[in-house]
Amino acid sequence: MRQILFSALIALGVSITLTPLLIKVFAAKRIGQEIRVDGPQSHQAKRGTPTMGGIAILVGIWAGYLGSHLLGLRYDVEGPSASGLLVLGLATALGIVGFLDDSIKLRNRRNLGLSATGKYIGQFGAAVLFGILALRFPSSTGLTPGGRYLSYVRDYTVVTFGIVVFLLLVCFLVVAWSNAVNITDGLDGLAAGSMAFALGAYIIITFWQYTNACATTPEIGCYNVRDPLDLAVVCAAGVGACTGFLWWNAAPAKIFMGDTGSLALGGLLAGLSITTRTELLMAVVGALFFAEILSVLLQIVVFRTTGNRLFKMAPFHHHFELSNWAETTVIIRFWLLAGISAAVGLMLFYGEYLAAVG
Repeated sequence: MRQILFSALIALGVSITLTPLLIKVFAAKRIGQEIRVDGPQSHQAKRGTPTMGGIAILVGIWAGYLGSHLLGLRYDVEGPSASGLLVLGLATALGIVGFLDDSIKLRNRRNLGLSATGKYIGQFGAAVLFGILALRFPSSTGLTPGGRYLSYVRDYTVVTFGIVVFLLLVCFLVVAWSNAVNITDGLDGLAAGSMAFALGAYIIITFWQYTNACATTPEIGCYNVRDPLDLAVVCAAGVGACTGFLWWNAAPAKIFMGDTGSLALGGLLAGLSITTRTELLMAVVGALFFAEILSVLLQIVVFRTTGNRLFKMAPFHHHFELSNWAETTVIIRFWLLAGISAAVGLMLFYGEYLAAVG
């Protein structure tokens, strides 16, 4: 438990102190966000706000994770695990894709960075490498970070995926979650605050998996997850880093996370869903992100089939802005939705445990 606390506090401290330094550097070099011309007109005032703040989030997460392990040496805590490093590696790889995207936008002074093809190549490449490595590094009990099954709260072992199907599933999850968080990052503090709720729920989920792990407590309802405690440390680092960044990103934002941060955080959700064997549960815990990307898909389908728009603008947080909701009202209410979905996910997780042991 100490290690989880250390991770969150270190990540918080690094993120909250590094972010203002990035603001000063980027402002001095005039590295500012370009705004969509077809977006809400109130957003045009945000043009020039420093971006790529996701650098602070990634550095904070790594600092929290590695720092907690260094401090944990005093308490005979095991070092970094294969699962923890793989999830952070996936997040970092996607953060690099986002950094390239942000850099092109800033260099060309426009709101378009990497082409869709270029971005997908980066996302698929990171996903395939993660998927291949997730099936390696077996523990002493034979558990690997990922499993070739579809999972809700634990593996459905009725059907075993072949390696190709498993990699396709990993690609789908990585692309879906990274783009979902990226799309949600359209209002000041919306993505960072919502991520804190989702990752906070996963601290509880992974710690519960650790205390009821089949490797140490082989009882009814136990969990076959490799390195659940270390994944809790990763989640805590994510909460701390997002909270520290949110201090400066809350409305009116002094800096944006950019694709550097949003793609990395989406990769974090995808990696956690796979390594904790909760791919389906993540859709409930991260329901706000799921709803945001679904609103975009629905907008496209409805417009192409009927010629009418389902929302005034997608993703649907802009729909409420164009319906004369104040930006801060949209943000706070969406935070509430993110908190509710995280709570519902926790209830479903615990309910499944009670059903298993009952």
